[in-house]
Formats: sequence, structure tokens, C-alpha cells
Amino acid sequence: MPPAPVARDKVLDAFATILVTQGERAATIEAVAAQAGVSKGGLLYHFASKQALVDGLLERLVELAAADVLDMHAAPEGPVDHFLRTSAQSDTDFDRVYVAVTRLPQDTYPQARAALDTAHEGWHREVLDAVGDPVVARAVVLMGDGLYLEASRTGDWDADSRSRRRKDARVDELLVLVEEMRAARAAERGP
Repeated sequence: MPPAPVARDKVLDAFATILVTQGERAATIEAVAAQAGVSKGGLLYHFASKQALVDGLLERLVELAAADVLDMHAAPEGPVDHFLRTSAQSDTDFDRVYVAVTRLPQDTYPQARAALDTAHEGWHREVLDAVGDPVVARAVVLMGDGLYLEASRTGDWDADSRSRRRKDARVDELLVLVEEMRAARAAERGP
């Protein structure tokens, strides 16, 4: 059994959970402390303000996205396969943090948009390196966005083995399509 998260991580987890389930207005210092099971003073020891909580959550998103890019790069099946298969997953720690950041008002917290952009730029760069064509790379990233939206909407893709097989078959079809697009565009450009 993994060790219990330290207070700082518990507070960030609580902040993300409230953002996802109740929205930004509900994510007060008091509500986050209660959700985390720490005192308000305990929360303020780690995060002196709501802005500090936001900054901590954004740092976590950037760290998780960077780790995901490293996983893409090291994936035996290749970055595109890894990206599309993991895009079809929902209800992960990364998913929760990502959705929480999207729930922050972009006009109040413009750095949230920058953190999301950083994540997307990393994925796009890794996919582009793998496929060698900016249009195909953009199509792959958009496919990933669509898979993510579908997994988020249905919420049951990872629920049972039949759902996993169906998801894998759909991703396999997309991977074939990506290779066909890549090959067709390479043929258009010529030798």
C-alpha cells in the first residue's frame, strides 16, 4: 500500500477535486482545507493564498505533462500509439488535474491557459517528431482530443474488458489511418 500523501499533496488533490466537482467559486480556502482534512492554518502553511493554490496546481499539471511526454518518447509502441491510447483514458490523476485547470477562469488566471498550452505543445512536439509532418501531427493531436472527449463523456471505457477491447480496436483503426495519412502526404512531397 502506498504511503499517504503529504499534506501539501492532499491540499492540491482537494483543490483539484473541488474545482472538478463544484467549480472555482466553491474552491475557497476553507472548503479546500475541509476536503483535504487539514486545518485552515495547515493549508495556509503550504499555500498562503488561493493564488498560491492555483500556482501549485499549475506546477503539478506541467510536471505531469512533462512526465507524459517522457513516457511517450520511451513507449515501445511509439509516441503516437502511446498518445492515442492514453488519450482514451479518463478518471486518472492527470485527467483530474487537467480538468481542474480547465475549470479555472482564464481571465482571472491567464497562467492556466499557459500551463494547458505547455502540455499541448509537448504532446504536439513529440507526435511531430514521430510522424515528421505538421499536418499529420495536428490530426493526431485532434484525434487524441476526440478520444479524450469521448472517454470523458461516456466514463466507462475502462470499466470492463469488453469496453477495453472496443477502445483498443478503435485506437488500432486510428493508428492505421495515421500511417495511411503519413504515407500519402510523404508520397505527395516526393523523394
